[in-house]
Amino acid sequence: MQNISVIGSGTMGNGIAHVFAQNGYKVSLIDINQAALDKALATIAKNLDRMVAKEKITEDHKASTLANISTHTDIADGVKSAELVVEAATENKDLKFKIFKDMDAFAPEGCILASNTSSISITELAAQTNRADKVIGMHFMNPVPVMLLVEIINGYNTSKEVTASIDELSKKIGKIPAMANDYPGFIANRILMPMINEAIWTLHEGVGKVTEIDTVMKLGMAHPMGPLQLADFIGLDVCLAILHVLHDGFGNPKYAPCPLLVNMVNAGKKGVKSGEGFYSWTHGTKELVVSDSFL
Repeated sequence: MQNISVIGSGTMGNGIAHVFAQNGYKVSLIDINQAALDKALATIAKNLDRMVAKEKITEDHKASTLANISTHTDIADGVKSAELVVEAATENKDLKFKIFKDMDAFAPEGCILASNTSSISITELAAQTNRADKVIGMHFMNPVPVMLLVEIINGYNTSKEVTASIDELSKKIGKIPAMANDYPGFIANRILMPMINEAIWTLHEGVGKVTEIDTVMKLGMAHPMGPLQLADFIGLDVCLAILHVLHDGFGNPKYAPCPLLVNMVNAGKKGVKSGEGFYSWTHGTKELVVSDSFL
């Protein structure tokens, strides 16, 4: 397996493309928007510059990594030679269904189709194709070049051969795979999102303030960042979408999103991506400044 296609050039997509290209794979990065592709390449180059500055890679390695990436605005052109396609589009079921139909229509017959989804059923995505045995989840963590974990999710019909192939590939690009089966939230978000949601409830009910909640989890439970800060980094809209998947999938009220989270997303406060969530990010991400709404 040498030819990888990545659909979606946002934060996750460009990170996935970066990691594969850095490890010597030929990567076709696909997005309908050429400006988004140009921005993705600039982001990858900037991240590679940081690695050069830290002496983790050489200038030659940076150059070869960038040379391994080609960009495409047409799915048919971008996946025509792929042995693996990784879909990394927005966490929207209808959009992902359409992309998987297109991937199936245009990718070579033996090509594996993977999704970076954090919550949408791999089995449902596979049902949009005529190769359900070759559909699998590859849930990378953000930032992809730094985080070691890849959560590999088997759909109901995913073949053992495909699972073994993706497990081996993940290790070849320096990641540590963890296997999960296809139930709402998989492993990562079935555990993480209820914790984040409970932290938001704790704030909503006045049990503690933003800084206190995050400090308790950082200093008391040795978490590298608190749940409210992490929610801002993930994106509050993404957290809300995943909680809806968990609530709909299990029908259990414990997964119902906190009204405060719903209101914040409806008000456009989505965390780092919008400049404000539980914290204010207009100054950047180096210093934690609690949002005025929670002072």
